Formats: sequence, C-alpha cells, structure tokens
Amino acid sequence: MPRSWIWGEIPAMPHTPEQRKALRRQCRLVLPDFAVPSPAEEFARMAAWCEAQGVEHDHYGGGALAEDFERKLAALLGKPAAVFMPSGVMAQLAAVRIHTEAARLPRFGLHPTSHLVLHEEQAFSALLGLQAVPIGDRLRPMRAADLQAVPQPLACAVVELPIRESGGQLPQWDELLALQALAQQRGIPLHLDGARLWESAAFYQRPHAEIAAAFESVYVSVYKGLGGLSGALLAGSADFVAQARLWRRRLGGTLYHLSPMLVSAAMRFDERLALMPALYQRTLSLAAGLGTLPGLRPNPRVPHTNLFHLHFDAPAEAVLQARDTLAEREGCWLFGHVRDTEVPGWSATEFYVGDRLLQVDDATVLPLFERFAALLKV
Repeated sequence: MPRSWIWGEIPAMPHTPEQRKALRRQCRLVLPDFAVPSPAEEFARMAAWCEAQGVEHDHYGGGALAEDFERKLAALLGKPAAVFMPSGVMAQLAAVRIHTEAARLPRFGLHPTSHLVLHEEQAFSALLGLQAVPIGDRLRPMRAADLQAVPQPLACAVVELPIRESGGQLPQWDELLALQALAQQRGIPLHLDGARLWESAAFYQRPHAEIAAAFESVYVSVYKGLGGLSGALLAGSADFVAQARLWRRRLGGTLYHLSPMLVSAAMRFDERLALMPALYQRTLSLAAGLGTLPGLRPNPRVPHTNLFHLHFDAPAEAVLQARDTLAEREGCWLFGHVRDTEVPGWSATEFYVGDRLLQVDDATVLPLFERFAALLKV
C-alpha cells in the first residue's frame, strides 16, 4: 500500500516507466479503463466457460465456436456474413485490398488520423502497394464536403467511428447519412473502421445494424472495449467475406487454433455490450464535473463516447509529477499516458471510462482531481 504523506510534503517521484508501473500497481483506486484479470484468472474463467459450453477447438478457423460467433456478430451488424481475424491490422488490410481489387484502382481514402496511417508502419503501401489519400480535417470526423473536395477516383473510403485521435468524436447522424449519400453518388464504397463501434451506439441511440448499414464492409474489434485477448471481425456481403477468408490465409492469419482469442471474446461479449450505455452516461457526468475544474479541459466538452481527451494547462512532465504525487499520497491513479500538445505548455491524456468508474461516484472522484489541479499550481 502507498505510504501516508503530510499534505504539502513533496516525495521523491518515480520517473522511469517501470517505476510508474509499480506505483500504479500499488494504488488501491484506479480510475480509467476496465479492471484487467491476471493471466491465471483469465485462463481459469476461459476454462470454466469452455467446460460449461462444451467448447471444442476450432481447426484453422472452422467449427462451431468460430462459426457461431461469426454468425452472431454478422446478425448484430446487419450483414450477411462475418469472419474472425486475429488482428485489426489484418482485417483492415484485407478490406482495403478487396475494395481496391474490385475497383481495379490501387487508391483509397481515409481520415488523416486513421490507424492505417499512424500505427501500422505504412503496411498498406509496403505490403499491398496501395496509395492512401487523406480526407478531411484531423481534428474532426469526416464529412461529405471533405469527400467532395477529393477530385481523384477512390476504390473505397475508410471511415472511423469514432475518431480516437480527436477525443472519440462522432459525426452527427445527418452528417453520416450525407457522407453515405455522396459516396453512393460517386460510386465509392464506404468501409467502417469500427474498432470502437460498440462504444458509439449509445450516442446515436440506434442499433449497431442501423449504423453499419451506411457501409459496404465493417471492421470491429473484440478486445477494445470488449476485453478479449485479441482479435477482430470483418463483416460484409457473402462474397466480400469469402475473399476476406482468402486474404486471412494469405496474410498468415488462419492459425491452427484461433479458439483462445474466440473464447475470451465470446464469453464476455454480451456482458460488456450491455454495459456500454451505462459507461456513456457515467462519462457524461464525469466530463461535466472535470470541465468545472481550473486547468482541465475535456475534449469534446460533452463526450460522444466513453472515451475522451482530457487537456491540461500544463506541460506533460508537470502533469505526470502531480499525478504521481497524488498516487503516492492517496493511493489513487487518475489517468495514464500524457503527451505534450501542439499548444506550447499544454498536454493531454486519453481517458477511457470502464467498469472501474461504475463503482466510484463523482463525489469521490472530483475531489481527487481538485487536489491534482492544486498540485499543478505548486
């Protein structure tokens, strides 16, 4: 347990990532994200679920476990078929490859902050020889006017819901429909980067299938928000999914057994999905309270999902020091990674509201942030 400190006394603070991880582990109260079971706990739960369900291993992605889960998610997304992929990177690459092959055009559009651009080492170019065209403003979701401003033909356009790099922002419903209408007019299929689609339905107050209806193909994650070990699904027409299975094999994803990933996702899928509306309401309450504190700025001010960015009127290192001081003194961990922003002297963190905060109310949380804000002024 953390030591007890006299308020106003500044302890020697950890600076290395390893020391900060150790400090977080010592905290009795951790605010962001879902509580994560240990490997032993996770594997024990998986074993019990498999025994209760009579699960057998898949064989290269075939068998009841994989096929039942694929059918379930295809139906939820309103698509004829779906295929499980071991990673979202593989799923997205397969999707853009299928669309560019169909169009006989190696060029597709995406948002400037797309995962394909920022976090995949240019795999679409290095592996598939494709060209990506940025569409829209990096600080907001893609709009019809943004697509209209791109004159060259595109094989498809990748639309991310929500935009993670801009604080989990979503387009308004009429904006999404306008984008779909223009894409149809221009003959450009839309592909949904729905890594966090599960978190988006509470904002739209619409079924997942109604949201996904705007898109020819859909990628969803089964670990982001849902807590699986890893993995994703790609959904679309029967022909699209048949091609996706072919590309899964070509890209090395048709493993002998996919069952560990499938089980970890399937066993908690319904439970996690049912939590999303409550997580969104908890986020709205928290962000409203944080927005009243000096030096703290939620973005969006009214969040669109249970993920938002929290901006600080202080540089990253000062914010980390204040967070660590509070963790040492009170045994609470307020947030994780902090980065400096383009505005000199400001910084930001990504805050994801998971089940931990469903157990803690604002009467407990906001005073902790008040004391954190006071430390930033010391």
